Amino acid sequence: METLWEPLPGGWSQESFLTGVGDDLSVVRICARPGPRGAAVAQVDASLMHLVRGLVPVPEVLEVRAAVADAPALLVTRYVPGIRGEVVLREGSAEQRRALGLQLGRVAGTLAGLATLRPGHFVDEDLRIGGERGDDLLAHVEERLPLLRGFDRASADRLRALARAAQEVLDEVGRSCVVHGDLHPRNVVLDPDTRDVRAVVDWEHAHSGFPHADLGALLRFDRAPGWVEAVLSGWSAVRGEEPGLALERARTADLVALVDLAARPAGNLVVDLAHCFLGEIVRTGDLHAWP
Repeated sequence: METLWEPLPGGWSQESFLTGVGDDLSVVRICARPGPRGAAVAQVDASLMHLVRGLVPVPEVLEVRAAVADAPALLVTRYVPGIRGEVVLREGSAEQRRALGLQLGRVAGTLAGLATLRPGHFVDEDLRIGGERGDDLLAHVEERLPLLRGFDRASADRLRALARAAQEVLDEVGRSCVVHGDLHPRNVVLDPDTRDVRAVVDWEHAHSGFPHADLGALLRFDRAPGWVEAVLSGWSAVRGEEPGLALERARTADLVALVDLAARPAGNLVVDLAHCFLGEIVRTGDLHAWP
């Protein structure tokens, strides 16, 4: 029987592979681009999944290999069979989409309860936090303004004003937590029969950040009223926060991600969507605006 080896969607393109024989399957992620975590990229992922296990469903970690000489780090996890949540979001019934939204709202709320001492990037297997704090929104905007396409001086000034107002809202929350960093139905594996969440995958963007960041990511582009209501209901069931206030804070926290995405080179669907959404938000001065 031949050993399977095929690329998987999600995560870094062409860096996650399904492998194994028969029903004994695993996922190998080749950590060729370590990013802010440096050489500890695989160890950080493994530690995060160990930290949240029992609170959020995650794959079982089978092996972690540190980078050696010219060989990149490897993370091996047990394959979790099922369907991606984005299939339900795109093709499921209204009831199925609502059930998914409730579950993901609860996931975001649970992660928001995993408090950290300060914002920043996890840099080793002990999940120590290093690098810049990452909680100065105006500095974040100033750094990326030169990269935002089509932003004239007036647009830049309006974005700065939005950032200042957003900073006040974020400072009211006054704490940081574990953030998945890309919480979206595409990064969730569901039971094909029950549609229950079996695993939240692709933790390479996880960091310490704003408690409402993952909630903002879930509501960034998917604005259907039923989806928004379900996600907020799931969040509020865990956090006990009034949905309207949670939505306001989520949109505020997500301004960080929108600016970051919109500053990247055009030609990627998510980047182009972020550019359109950010442009409308800046034009109207309304964090809830969308094209």
